[in-house]
Amino acid sequence: MSSSKFKGQFRSAVGSLMEQFVQEKRTCGYRYDEPARLLACFDRFLSDEALMECKLPRSISHKWLAKRPHESKGTHDHRICAVRQFALFMCRLGYAADVPDRWPMARGASSFSPRILTHAEIQRLLQAADQLTPTARSPMRHLIMPEVLRLLYGCGLRISEVLHLRVADVDLERGILTVRDGKFGKDRLIPPALPLVQRLRTYAQVMGDRPSDAYFFPSPSDGPLSHPAIYWLYRELLLRSGIPHAGRGKGPRLHDLRHNFAVHALLRWCQEGANLDVKLPVLATYLGHRSLAGTQCYLHLIAELFPEITARTNAAFGDVIPRRSGS
Repeated sequence: MSSSKFKGQFRSAVGSLMEQFVQEKRTCGYRYDEPARLLACFDRFLSDEALMECKLPRSISHKWLAKRPHESKGTHDHRICAVRQFALFMCRLGYAADVPDRWPMARGASSFSPRILTHAEIQRLLQAADQLTPTARSPMRHLIMPEVLRLLYGCGLRISEVLHLRVADVDLERGILTVRDGKFGKDRLIPPALPLVQRLRTYAQVMGDRPSDAYFFPSPSDGPLSHPAIYWLYRELLLRSGIPHAGRGKGPRLHDLRHNFAVHALLRWCQEGANLDVKLPVLATYLGHRSLAGTQCYLHLIAELFPEITARTNAAFGDVIPRRSGS
């Protein structure tokens, strides 16, 4: 999934305002690439609807915002959010614009829980990746996929962070990865475990000498690998591993490997008797979270999945692992 800056053009009656809105967001420090792409889709729709005036009528915007068949709630929310922010921008400038309701985006307590694989399932998944063979369309998949999965699970990286690593970002002498321009616009350093560093060294030797700005995991065209390509190969590996999948968006998702890294790290620390109040900030920094709030959700998963660990840890250190409300 490419994170290159969106450079499309807006052509509808409100297109110039969309360009101004996107520029304002970027001036404030937001990358705003995916919302800009969504607005470009909305812009094309407005052109198809023959919008002639610089306004945003409710009848037209709600037609585009209607939930589509098989569209996930997250994707629908992102479309609503992009249009809502743009409509508020138009209103601020004095233009007539219907502002979509906020309620469709309200998640409340999410019912989705990431699929936490057992260590045996993780081992089967990695073994299946190690047994991949090259194909005409994916001549390097047997080299790339085993290391991509190990970085997701072994370092808790986001898939976009893995796919956009450059050769210069992977310091194999010191064993340090540099994740640049992460989710919240921050760089961070990641030290993988030594066995993983050794695997990456072997991979780099097989790939040969490459420019420092080349993608560490290149596509056949030498650009970044796409998220869909990795996702569907991941689904194939789940099938080979005998790990059931509940359908797209229901898991185990590719992103769940990041959650598995966090939960398994916390579980290991609990079993070692470590103080989680001390360890949690370390995990938050490693994962690239802005605050502890994003990391504490994993404590709830520990409480649900391993109640005996929770009881032992809380007995030693107090109520470190919080209970779910109502439990």
